[in-house]
Amino acid sequence: MSQTDERPPVGVAHVVLETDRIGPSGQFMRAIGMRVVFEGPDISVYEMRGGTHLILMRKDGITPGASPFDLMVDDLAATHRHFTSLGLNPSPIEARPAIHHEVFTVREPAGHTITFFSSHASGKPT
Repeated sequence: MSQTDERPPVGVAHVVLETDRIGPSGQFMRAIGMRVVFEGPDISVYEMRGGTHLILMRKDGITPGASPFDLMVDDLAATHRHFTSLGLNPSPIEARPAIHHEVFTVREPAGHTITFFSSHASGKPT
């Protein structure tokens, strides 16, 4: 690690989401702002801020539910408006005062619910 690099020395590398609808799930990830690294019939990879990669893995017979990860955005209200304009039907924004956040959820095509949080970065390089 460089002595001038103020970022923490570790970060999340990959998160995985299983889907039985890899095409529509991939289209959803692009629509919410993820960058395509690779798209295939069984595995697709999308890049997020900080270099974290989402790996979509095709699997028959998934059980939809809460996503195993959540996401954070700088402007939650603007993101909510944007997702609404895309027809993604986000839930209403809710305050979570105990953790100093606001949140909403969106259901992706395979049925997983992804929670979006207002940003809580420290303001230092991440």
